[in-house]
Amino acid sequence: MNHLPPGLDEAAHRTLVAGFDGTTTVPDELKRLVDRGLGGVILFTRNVRAADQVRRLTDALRSLRPDLLVAIDNEGGGIGHLVAAGAPDVPGSYALGVADDPGLTARCADALAGHLAALGITASYAPVADLQHDPRNPIVRTRSFGADPGLAARHLRAWITATEARGIASCAKHFPGHGGTDTDSHHGIAVDPRPYDTLHADLEPFRAAMAAGVPMLMSAHVVFPALDANRPATLSRRILGDLLRHELGFDGVLVSDALEMKAIADRYGEAAGARIALAAGADQVIVAVPDLDVTLACRDAVLGALGTGHLPAERVEEAARRVRRLAERYATPADTVADWDTGAGLEAARQAVRRRDLPAPVPGAHVVDLFPPPHPALNWGGEDLLTELRAVDPKATGTAVTGDPSDPAALVDGILAAAGTAPLVVATCDAGLHPWQARLRDALLARRPDAVRVDTGLPEDGALCAYGRGRANLRAVAEALAGAPAH
Repeated sequence: MNHLPPGLDEAAHRTLVAGFDGTTTVPDELKRLVDRGLGGVILFTRNVRAADQVRRLTDALRSLRPDLLVAIDNEGGGIGHLVAAGAPDVPGSYALGVADDPGLTARCADALAGHLAALGITASYAPVADLQHDPRNPIVRTRSFGADPGLAARHLRAWITATEARGIASCAKHFPGHGGTDTDSHHGIAVDPRPYDTLHADLEPFRAAMAAGVPMLMSAHVVFPALDANRPATLSRRILGDLLRHELGFDGVLVSDALEMKAIADRYGEAAGARIALAAGADQVIVAVPDLDVTLACRDAVLGALGTGHLPAERVEEAARRVRRLAERYATPADTVADWDTGAGLEAARQAVRRRDLPAPVPGAHVVDLFPPPHPALNWGGEDLLTELRAVDPKATGTAVTGDPSDPAALVDGILAAAGTAPLVVATCDAGLHPWQARLRDALLARRPDAVRVDTGLPEDGALCAYGRGRANLRAVAEALAGAPAH
């Protein structure tokens, strides 16, 4: 039974961001949480069917309490949940870094933010400020602007400034950096073993984001032994308090990455994770799964810790003040019209692809598109290279393979038979992380050494690189394969 003073109960609820099921109606349990002060909700693909439907849903949420923050992950490229709502096609951060035109990055960020405002979504958990260091990193990769801190910093400034101009709250993530790990924290404990001195470069993009006025940062579920050997950043007072608050001076909202990720859930449990994260210095914790019982368990752990004094009331009140301040600025969507630059994303993708010398066009090609299945926590809108190639070269044919085949030799025979004498294109997506792709690629190249190699993830010695699997990325590569001009 909760016996906390009403103001402290409301403050505790402000620290929570909840996922939920539903596209047209709001679950009763979520309504009760909102009534008690829930800080925000996070939308996913499961909540999205069409643009007008999303706007009705966000209006319904805001009618429950006008200062409820409505948020979403909206990085661009293949990472986004608004494909069905007509999201602008932008190529993702790595391609923007390759193009290295901050003005173009600003136009892409403006398009994403304008679309969010039109949908009634006022907080975006983007951009990624992580530097892509480790070639074995399975989760950052093309979500990053690159490995160079200066490059990342200038594009973060452009993105954040453009997003702010639309009245949308941006969020630089994942502090203090997720690019030096070889583990995806969605699946287990991620550790960045680098010494203290080498971690300073990773802070530069976050410093730039703060200088640009970013209102939110998101923590990483990553252990940094050089900073705190015992706890991941999300749960570390040394990292969130000493480093972020005191040394770097950040006074915006610090939000945790999702607590159900296994780096937290398997070792601590979501409920304990919520309590420890808030005590360490987080202002909001995200429970992204739609099972509201998990959110309630986190809420109850926070209330219980407040009741016993294990979680100081002043810490939660401080967090709630920051969340209220954020809501005062961003909870109400700004009036907007669909005046964003719909061509900026493809322009950026083309610039990235054409930074290299292009191979000779291969009209009428048979394209073999090898790529892993979508990440369960990140949206994939169904984009594939053949669809984009056929849009500019209707004679193209192809085969998509999304997992290790049971009979690779038979698959190779079938692909080569289907290709016949047509030019062959073999596309892989981060084959270094997925050996089955490398095996198939090499088997095909052994029999068709004339094949054109394409990389759709990070560069891996292909003749062309898309730098991501967003629609704009793949269209830019398709145009180069078909010999279509870059308009």
